[in-house]
Amino acid sequence: MILQALDDYYRRKCDDADPAQRLPVFGLEQKEIPFLLEITTEGELIQLLDTRTLNEKKKKVAQIFRMPQGVKKTSGVAANLLWDTLEYVLGVDTKGKPERVAEQHAHFVARVDALPQSAHDDAGIQAILKFFACFNLPQLEAQPAWAQALESNAVMSFRLHGDVDLVCQRPAVVKAVLNVATDDDARLAMCLVTGDDAPIQRLHTSIKGVWGAQSSGANIVSFNARAFESYGKTERQGENAPVSQAAAFAYTTALNHLLRKDSGQRIQVGDASTVFWAEKESEFETTIPDIFGEPPKDDPDQGARAVQALLFAVQTGKLGGPDGVNRFHVLGLAPNAARISIRFYHCLPLHELGERILQHFKDLEIVRGPHDPQYPSLFRLLAAVAVQNKADNIPPNLGGAIVDAVFAGPDVPYPSLWLNAAVGRCRAEQNVNYLRAAAIKACLNRQIRRSSVTPTNQPPEKEFLSMLDLTNPSPAYRMGRLFAALEKIQEEASPGLNATIRDRYYGAASSTPVAVFTTLLRLKNSHLKKLPVGRGMWFEKLLGEILGTVSDFPRHLPLPDQGRFALGYYHQRQDFFTKKPDDSTIITEGTPS
Repeated sequence: MILQALDDYYRRKCDDADPAQRLPVFGLEQKEIPFLLEITTEGELIQLLDTRTLNEKKKKVAQIFRMPQGVKKTSGVAANLLWDTLEYVLGVDTKGKPERVAEQHAHFVARVDALPQSAHDDAGIQAILKFFACFNLPQLEAQPAWAQALESNAVMSFRLHGDVDLVCQRPAVVKAVLNVATDDDARLAMCLVTGDDAPIQRLHTSIKGVWGAQSSGANIVSFNARAFESYGKTERQGENAPVSQAAAFAYTTALNHLLRKDSGQRIQVGDASTVFWAEKESEFETTIPDIFGEPPKDDPDQGARAVQALLFAVQTGKLGGPDGVNRFHVLGLAPNAARISIRFYHCLPLHELGERILQHFKDLEIVRGPHDPQYPSLFRLLAAVAVQNKADNIPPNLGGAIVDAVFAGPDVPYPSLWLNAAVGRCRAEQNVNYLRAAAIKACLNRQIRRSSVTPTNQPPEKEFLSMLDLTNPSPAYRMGRLFAALEKIQEEASPGLNATIRDRYYGAASSTPVAVFTTLLRLKNSHLKKLPVGRGMWFEKLLGEILGTVSDFPRHLPLPDQGRFALGYYHQRQDFFTKKPDDSTIITEGTPS
């Protein structure tokens, strides 16, 4: 499936409208063909067509066509397939060497005869063979362009009357050309990519550009000394996974193109080099990598614009049209010694891909400060849960696992390692910041969503909101809110403190609540005495609202509940510093009337 998709992408890029983006063609080359023999399906000559036109320098330039790869000319006789000089194609002597010309023409006809039966069934090949059988030189000499073609021994080829493409460009002929062996000793077998009987590639071209792999390149398809000996295939490694020479050239060329240094269709997430491409040309081929990649320093809003463009396309129904059914491929590659391993692969329509990406950002959505990014990049999210916020400390498999979960669907949980890392950094640094809170919310909501589709005796848990949820009954969430309220009381009672209860007690409060909250609730009484009476009463009511459904403080909170604690703390903390539209004072949604 992956190699087939890459093979299709390669063939699309071979015909790219931008010449700079075209990929090299296996078995074909761009060639100027000055003259065309236009014939009927019965082999009768219609005209000798001159394709040359005057350029800006008033010089005649022939039209360029994609032709079968030319052979290397030597002093001997070597004919090209379906195109060559006038002497080779027609057997007409222009240099006074009739015997040599006869040999050249015979070799040209023999190459056409040697094409496989699938090509011989094509009307174009049949017409050429009929043309040779009833060759009429006087009719050719009567053509207006004959004198110029004869004088220069011009290069020519064939086209059926009424066709736009040349005979050598007809699908059956091209298919036969691409399946001609480049190695005379290559074995014929059914290609696993195309399904054609074709010469098999023994050693595949190396793939370069995968981060962490060997600089000289590594392979997706390869065999070690023992593996390729199965089923008696002891001589040629490629026979155990038969891929034709043309298909091997296609998929390796396409993948190297996607992985190139300046590619706009790749991103690096952890150790996973991830590439994107579509079945049909689409602007989102380069937009989607911008969504997940770290924006350049000179354009920090690049990722946000990419997300907004995708959101606009969804909202306006653009993805409901033809572009929406265009299938996108997402391939994650990781190094594995001399080989490349497939970390993940997804193939889905653009409209579904867009919905899953937007669901990812919806899962991350949480109340934030004015300077926090609305659509955080994957790199920032990963760095936020790494030791010292350094990229070198990001767990190597985490980035690829997150991207895999994003494209797998909204019910697929994010990797537990992400939640573990986010909660761990909150405890280690006593700091629940925006990016960590967003990661925790996303991980918890995905776990809740997955458990809701699995039948259990327990009532389904409510997903966490992006802002403070006064109705959330989770004890861990409410204890996080409680800790934030106690910290706020301390801050107002002792302005200018260098350290609060968070710096000393956050880790213990979020993991072993019973050992901490008894002390904290006793200490808050002395803090409340320092506040104005009205403010103290307000805090007492808030604490009563928070503890309303909490029956007891547990001895230990498992890691998911530590995440709920962190989320409750972050929500309550943000709410304290959020101005309400009907009041200029700093209050909380939980303020009782």
